[in-house]
Amino acid sequence: MQDLLDLMQTLRRECPWDQKQTPESLTKYAIEEAYEVDAAVRSGDVAHVKEELGDLLLQVVFQSQMYSEQGAFDFQDVVDTLKEKLIRRHPHVFDPNFQNLDEAGVSQLWQQIKAQEKQQKPVSRLEKVKVGASIDQAQKIQYYAATLNFDWADVEGAWLKLDEELQELREATKTSDIQHIQEELGDCLFAMINVGRKLDQNCDQALHGTIAKFRSRFAYIEQALAQQNLTPEQCDLAQLDQLWDAAKAHERQ
Repeated sequence: MQDLLDLMQTLRRECPWDQKQTPESLTKYAIEEAYEVDAAVRSGDVAHVKEELGDLLLQVVFQSQMYSEQGAFDFQDVVDTLKEKLIRRHPHVFDPNFQNLDEAGVSQLWQQIKAQEKQQKPVSRLEKVKVGASIDQAQKIQYYAATLNFDWADVEGAWLKLDEELQELREATKTSDIQHIQEELGDCLFAMINVGRKLDQNCDQALHGTIAKFRSRFAYIEQALAQQNLTPEQCDLAQLDQLWDAAKAHERQ
């Protein structure tokens, strides 16, 4: 392990590409590598799984090295934090008072411990929506199709296709055909991604950025309402929209 950490330090000193990277620039690769681990496991190819797990580990080592350079934490801190969490969340293994639990009891205890850990910080209910579900595959398919000459000459063609798909979705919503509506919605999303690709944007990162922004603003709304002993359900849209604007102003500050 130390050899790997030393190698990462060497790459950061001597490789121009590695030197350019930031924690933000690498996150897309971590997401990609996680999906590739999933695909490898599903394939049943053990050698492939080993390789992809190494690629995923690289992302942890790389990020840890960059934060170490900032004086924030290093790889050993990551390991220690993980060890502490695993022991804390497995009292049924390490604490005699909690042993002999069945699977249901273990699951319930796990949730209780997680809830206790989060008591020290405000948590939006949107935290229940887990990070993931990328649109990266659609953009990659479009990039590949473009190499086979199946592509618009410029972004104008992609805009026109998006307009066409939006109109078809509008028409589909006038019917009760749920499957047709879903199909047209998928076409619209695919066309929107194509516009982003033609604008040289990473659509996955763009959406993750918007999701993070939405989470932050909604959490601001919840916290502001909590100070008034209110919840979003007790407010009308005008009140929530006013707080949304306040959250945007808070970001600019």
